Amino acid sequence: MDKWKRTRGDKAFDIVNVTLLTIGCLLVLYPLYFIVIASISDPNRVFAGDVLLLPKDITFDGFKRIFQDDNIVNGFKNTLLYATLGTAISVSLTVTSGYALSRKDLPGRHIIMMFLVVTLFFHGGMIPTYLVVRDLGMVNTIWAMVIPNAVGLWNVIICRTFFQTSIPKDMLEAAQIDGCDDFRFFAKIVLPLSKPIIAVMVLFHVVTHWNSFFDALIYLNNDSLYPLQLILRNLLIQSEASTQMIGDIESNQVQLAVAEQIKYGVIIVSSLPLLVLYPFLQKYFVKGVMIGSIKG
Repeated sequence: MDKWKRTRGDKAFDIVNVTLLTIGCLLVLYPLYFIVIASISDPNRVFAGDVLLLPKDITFDGFKRIFQDDNIVNGFKNTLLYATLGTAISVSLTVTSGYALSRKDLPGRHIIMMFLVVTLFFHGGMIPTYLVVRDLGMVNTIWAMVIPNAVGLWNVIICRTFFQTSIPKDMLEAAQIDGCDDFRFFAKIVLPLSKPIIAVMVLFHVVTHWNSFFDALIYLNNDSLYPLQLILRNLLIQSEASTQMIGDIESNQVQLAVAEQIKYGVIIVSSLPLLVLYPFLQKYFVKGVMIGSIKG
């Protein structure tokens, strides 16, 4: 059998694909690259528009100012606390509820699932939710950041599908014959076999909690409890407001340039933990998504 040969049309198709993908990658990566080089460049050169491809007059004063700012450091600690505690609570509830709904011997599981699905289409709204959180005494506490959105139904459905397709019923029956109860089966057999989906849930919830600022905007009034993303948001708003008000005063332009450098540095500091975490969970992430999908 003759070896398959690529035609001129195939080669042209590959060239077009590579060209378009390269342009797309550059469009996505350049803003990230610019943030990195702007954070270590002289803020006056950045403010003047001289920094495009390479950093100019490299300085780390922006990062020094960031870690000397008590609000930013405290916001970073708060975000780390919210992400850690919130992820632990969310993953625990999501995995256990997904496993329970995957068991065919759960009485009324279809009715329970029906009520849960209704929440995807109907929501009480922001004001009723705030009233519930307030009446529970969680306003201006760390619990307002981790409890109201602790469980997402889509994540529960993903976990349920994973357990239904990956944990055979025969395995449960064999364990029960050996005298294993449901709790021991879940702890000793199901959880060790569920590392991929647990890693996926950890990544989903860490990213969600790490990037969350709207809940803090609603439920928190104490500056000492603000997460890093809310502090970054306030910094961006203050920077834009200052730009509109002060005009062309030279000294104020210098201050704005420094503020811009701090802003770029804060973006890097806030994104770095997720970039560090993802490589360790990547293999589980890909495997968990594939196993958790509906098999045809």
